[in-house]
Amino acid sequence: MKTLYRTLWLSLLLWALPFSAAQADRIKDLTSMAAMRGNQLIGYGLVVGLQGTGDKKASFTSQSVKTLLNRMGLNQENDLDKFTNAISSGGDELANVAAVMITADLPGMAKPGQRIDINVSAIGAATSLRGGNLLLTSLRGVDGQIYALAQGPLTSTGVDAGGAGSKVSVGVTTSARIPSGATVERAVPNSFDKSDNVLLNLRESDFTTANSITQAINNKFGSDVANALDGVSIVVRAPMDISQRVTFMSMIENIDVQPGEPPARVVVNARTGTVVISRNVRVTAAAVTHGTISVSVAMTNEVSQPGPFSGGTTKDVQNAEIKVSEPNKPMFLFQPGVDLRQIVDAVNQVGATPSALIAILEALKSSGSLRAELVII
Repeated sequence: MKTLYRTLWLSLLLWALPFSAAQADRIKDLTSMAAMRGNQLIGYGLVVGLQGTGDKKASFTSQSVKTLLNRMGLNQENDLDKFTNAISSGGDELANVAAVMITADLPGMAKPGQRIDINVSAIGAATSLRGGNLLLTSLRGVDGQIYALAQGPLTSTGVDAGGAGSKVSVGVTTSARIPSGATVERAVPNSFDKSDNVLLNLRESDFTTANSITQAINNKFGSDVANALDGVSIVVRAPMDISQRVTFMSMIENIDVQPGEPPARVVVNARTGTVVISRNVRVTAAAVTHGTISVSVAMTNEVSQPGPFSGGTTKDVQNAEIKVSEPNKPMFLFQPGVDLRQIVDAVNQVGATPSALIAILEALKSSGSLRAELVII
């Protein structure tokens, strides 16, 4: 297993190293237009058609069903009251219905009639949304206005099965998606066709990248066309005619620029054992050793027999054998300013697994020898 980890680690390293540090990227890959920012939508609805995995006795679900039936024209109060009372008294009439929250991200320039994806999550006692169908639900923005309508069959990848006291779960059964499940009903106003300038925001804050983009635009279209406000925002003067503005922005987003080097960063996923080390990571002089002490206890049950004619009794005797082992792990030395290849080579020499590598990186950061940001997710 250790050999597999080392082989995989070195393969990823060799794949990444041949690329030159000087790579040109398009402006459209480094920035986003402020007028195209997304907007979050939220709504409350009902999922029906479940196979007995719904909310069952949830009072707010029964109230929602009663309100829905009233709106659909079923206004026989006596029948609805009997239905509600049966639920509140312990019945399972809502086993096929679940109350859910719907969330979506509305693109900045989405127009009425376009379709967007939605996420559906149970908020009651439902155990699974698999096979359900979302009833017509309005999605509202932070201003309370309706911007989209959602409806359709749910797509759930979670599976929950059990029997004879055993239970197996794969994924999350109480969350689902509906691809293109909502229709946009209202466009979000934006300033793309109204303002004198177009604002570009970098996806990652970097003064070097902002300066490179500004210079690239000015070199192509003339001085003072673009001005950097800070390490994130760049203001670009654009034509007022909307057709010319679209053509102008198309030309800008396809300009190649040389972005700045990202900050030195080590990203660690403690759950999966994944470690990603950026190319700029450096380590100052440090000596590292890593090893684990293992203790094993073996229990042996025996029977003690008394001697003949001794009058003694037979007894159970439990013997314990304890072993302590500590692997012989060599210490390796980091010279000042070592780079990524040397770090990985040194760690591989002691046969460290991904979990051991995480521990070594955390110790290096605590000692002040790791010249990088350590991000643990």
